[in-house]
Amino acid sequence: MRRSTKVLALLAAAAALAVTSRAEAGLIPTNVSVQPDGSYFRWTYAVVVTTDVKVNPGDYFTIYDFGGKVGGPFGVVAGPDATIMPTGWSVTEALSGPTPNGTNPMDDPTIPNLTFTYNGATPIEGQQGLGNFAAISTFGDSASSFFTSITHRQVDGRTEANITSTDVPVPNIDQPHDTPEPATLAMLGLGLPFAGLANWLRRRLKK
Repeated sequence: MRRSTKVLALLAAAAALAVTSRAEAGLIPTNVSVQPDGSYFRWTYAVVVTTDVKVNPGDYFTIYDFGGKVGGPFGVVAGPDATIMPTGWSVTEALSGPTPNGTNPMDDPTIPNLTFTYNGATPIEGQQGLGNFAAISTFGDSASSFFTSITHRQVDGRTEANITSTDVPVPNIDQPHDTPEPATLAMLGLGLPFAGLANWLRRRLKK
């Protein structure tokens, strides 16, 4: 994205976070990596559960506005669902939410959200890494979006909602597809004098 667009997106995200009631514990995306995968891009999220928190069956986290997703009910291209996750987790897609009570992320209803839900038999107690959660996108550029989670407190079992920021794929708008590369422009510049010379010779021969 252009720098000005990124700045506006970050300011909007910061403003939303400032007015949102959020806990300082829960599920947190500690790292987001993007790697080419054939003609697409694999987005991998490393997620941890923080201290004094446990993940019960049915707890989940949502990544908002994951653009260009390959496969699944809202996939933009044909192909198998390429989402991967640790054992004991499942993934669903929705154009809106699900969002824990007490959080207020920005959510574009035209771009799918990814929600990973824990279905294991026993709770996961923090602090520890949950593993890598990945999905395939047609886009390799990133923008700031939101990440929410619902977990439980170890001390009393009460639910705990969390919201933070993360990166998601967006289309590349920096370089229009019809703009010639510099090398192409240089070759065109070199060819112009020869084209002019050829036209001059043709005119001389016709006289």
